[in-house]
Amino acid sequence: MNKRGIGTRFEQLAARYLEERGYRILETNYRCRKGEIDIVARDGIYLVFCEVKYRTDEEAGDPMEAVGGRKQARIIHTARYYLLSHGLPEETPCRFDVVGIAKGHMTLMKNAFES
Repeated sequence: MNKRGIGTRFEQLAARYLEERGYRILETNYRCRKGEIDIVARDGIYLVFCEVKYRTDEEAGDPMEAVGGRKQARIIHTARYYLLSHGLPEETPCRFDVVGIAKGHMTLMKNAFES
């Protein structure tokens, strides 16, 4: 299986994991010219933009640490475009979450970073 196929599989697992925690999935693999967001969901009043990171082994590091400053900036920029393109006000309560997957275990970090 290629990298994209593996990524899609883990994103689907993460979407189910989020649904089990009460999230309502709106979109997966949202893409635009600004970037990509793995999962867009609703969690209560929040519109959640979620990044999914997985690691196949310990040598690759902790997946929760894989969303650095540049990646965060790209996600924030893409989220702003999402709001604009969907006619949502800038004041929409938003949150940026990360789901880390390693050794078959998933970890959710709510509000992993702020815009």
